[in-house]
Amino acid sequence: MVNDQMVNGIMKTFKIGGVHPHDNKQFSAHQRITECPLPKQAIIPLVQHIGAPAQAVVEVGAKVKVGELLAKAGGFVSANICSPVSGTVTKIGDWTDAWGAPGQAIFIDVEGDVWMPEIDRTPDLIRSCALEPKAIIDKIAAAGIVGLGGACFPTHVKLLPPPGKKAEVLIVNGVECEPYLTCDHQLMLEHGEEIIVGIEILKRALGVDRAIIGIENNKKDAIEHMTKLAQSKLGIEVVPLKLKYPQGGEKQLIDACIGRQVPSGALPIEVGAVVDNVATIYAVYEAVQKNKPLISRVMTVTGKKVAKPGNYSVRFGTPIEEVIALAGGVPVDTGKIIGGGPMMGRAMDHIEGMPANKRLSGLLFLPEAESIRPEEENCIRCGKCVQACPMGLEPYLLQRMSQLEMWEDCEKHDVMDCIDCGCCVFACPAHRRLLDGIRPAKAKVGAILRERAAAAAAEKK
Repeated sequence: MVNDQMVNGIMKTFKIGGVHPHDNKQFSAHQRITECPLPKQAIIPLVQHIGAPAQAVVEVGAKVKVGELLAKAGGFVSANICSPVSGTVTKIGDWTDAWGAPGQAIFIDVEGDVWMPEIDRTPDLIRSCALEPKAIIDKIAAAGIVGLGGACFPTHVKLLPPPGKKAEVLIVNGVECEPYLTCDHQLMLEHGEEIIVGIEILKRALGVDRAIIGIENNKKDAIEHMTKLAQSKLGIEVVPLKLKYPQGGEKQLIDACIGRQVPSGALPIEVGAVVDNVATIYAVYEAVQKNKPLISRVMTVTGKKVAKPGNYSVRFGTPIEEVIALAGGVPVDTGKIIGGGPMMGRAMDHIEGMPANKRLSGLLFLPEAESIRPEEENCIRCGKCVQACPMGLEPYLLQRMSQLEMWEDCEKHDVMDCIDCGCCVFACPAHRRLLDGIRPAKAKVGAILRERAAAAAAEKK
């Protein structure tokens, strides 16, 4: 009999494209999760998710407790923001993130650590959940939970399939394919039981009988641990996956786990799948079983010369300078500080005033020698970017059409399917800035599509 985790003796993976960067996980792997101390002041951005910004519901001078609602979701695709600290709201105003994007933020002077009384802070594991699906989804929405694997899509929206669509399987993303990052791996090792309960809660919310936990094969201890925990649970299986980036992408993970391809422009629900990251599922457990909103996350602080690389549990709003200090400070020859990992993360313009938030999965310190981009050369038409693209796109062509502002052609060639994974840049022998050229096209075509949708909606009225 062929093992269900293997196809013709080969470990499962996605079929199109992909690359094999060195994982560099040894610096922070198996470092136990360390709690970061509370800051003196917390800065809470009102955009920590895909979709409309949250709308502040507190005023300057208000006294808040940990877990109290600070800002309500500003639309259907949006998310609540709850206070990660207790103290006094001193300012609600303009703020700019580490990449130059302007927005609004709530500033809180921290006073003690006073929690909302309904939050269960005991370490006791609560296994059973008898809530109806709507009640589960309402709790998740109230807690402000978003996808913590990088996309930050509001989780409650994922659990509400559009009319005519039904989920068949929950796919749990324990892949963590991004080089250097290890926070999800460590979370599975330390909080695997809570994740299993969270999976059962989401199965109940979705009305599905099957869940698959996909974990790349460089995390053998996590595979063994989660397999042992899942053995007594009906309908939960662990699938070891071949090492290949970007296996953690939704569409790539669906292909690897169940062999279904999500059509261009479609969502995973089109093939009956809902995908959630293990950190998201742990947050679901805490929200549903402990009444705890999403107020913190585990993030990796790492790099080849970081003094104390590790995995740190950080309250949102904590200045990242304080997290960096906990890891031993900025190494002297640092050339770039990356928010996230080296493939999909982005170099920060500054760290001053930048807080930990729902989007920030890690901080990577690249030495000066590794942070300098090689000089860009002419395209040699080798096609390696096409071979590497996990979405089946033609990156060289999209970059050129973007440079020529051929937006209609970019749309026809599915530029919106690009997942910003960077495989094309990694594979290019000419060091072309392919993704730098494609991103503006995605922004422009996305704006055109939104304008088109708004015009169509107006016509219907």
